[in-house]
Amino acid sequence: MTKKRKITFILNPKSGTTSKAEVPALIGQIIDKDLFDTEICFTEYRGHAAEIAKQKAEEGVDIVVAVGGDGTVNEVARSLVHTNTALGIVPCGSGNGLARHLCVPMDIKKAIGMINSCKIDSFDYGVINGMPFFCTCGMGFDAFISLKFAEAGKRGPITYVENVLKEGLKYKPETYEVSDDTGAKKYKAFLIACANASQYGNNAYIAPGATMKDGEMDVIIMEPFTALDAPQIAADLFMKTMHNNSKIKTFRTKTLHISRKQPGAIHYDGDPIMTDAEIDVHIEPQGIKILINPEAEEDAGQPNAVLNAFSDFFNNINNVREDIERQGHRIQVINKVLLRKLTKL
Repeated sequence: MTKKRKITFILNPKSGTTSKAEVPALIGQIIDKDLFDTEICFTEYRGHAAEIAKQKAEEGVDIVVAVGGDGTVNEVARSLVHTNTALGIVPCGSGNGLARHLCVPMDIKKAIGMINSCKIDSFDYGVINGMPFFCTCGMGFDAFISLKFAEAGKRGPITYVENVLKEGLKYKPETYEVSDDTGAKKYKAFLIACANASQYGNNAYIAPGATMKDGEMDVIIMEPFTALDAPQIAADLFMKTMHNNSKIKTFRTKTLHISRKQPGAIHYDGDPIMTDAEIDVHIEPQGIKILINPEAEEDAGQPNAVLNAFSDFFNNINNVREDIERQGHRIQVINKVLLRKLTKL
């Protein structure tokens, strides 16, 4: 008889936008009792998920499942790195970046059911100034928006888009010195993002080609842009075509050092913190075990033909800038309506 695996579900009752009242009952109904000895733990405060996960890893629990949003997933995952305990995800948050990248079903019942397959693989994760991240980290407007998003009264893709549209054109770019194994370069940038996985969440793809299996991060440098560029950049974010945008510079590296003029905000998996002017980022190859979808291991990041039509539309708009300048307000209104539709695709 096959030995049962020990599995602990860590449930954050307060994360995201989805009610979790029925989750314990669903776990009891769906998880195969012949395969697993199951335990459910509830978090009571910020950081509690990390404490529980660390304890369970030390006890030799086989799988710890984060039931919540990106913050809960990050807390659990960072306690499981370089252990034999695998991370599972039941996505209940507003962004669900890592779950989406790994093609974990967004439907709670299906996500729980997927656990019964118990397929586990090893993946890379990143570290920024000592803080582990699994999807993305960043600075500049990237971190500024994370602060705004954290302060917002409601969450979800529309809140994110509204903050971007409201604050983006007022944000002042900074100058950064960026160093990797090829040397140092200076950039005046709107944001710098480092991506271990392909997206922020909500199907907003900052690095469409990123994979968590190559031992490298995708570095995205967004140069300053005007109101006329904003619709194209915003659309590309949801169309998986950021790498084609003329305002975007990208490269891959294992390690990165960034110097800026003064301390400020950074974020790791959307969680903002203040840090000093010197920033170090590196990848830890194959450092975490994750329970995956047996039918689709990672999002391939291939562009959608229909969404590319929107991108072409905005490219054509950019060819007639003089006309747009006379209709600037109207373009911003169109951009906001379009993004509302894109986030529903």
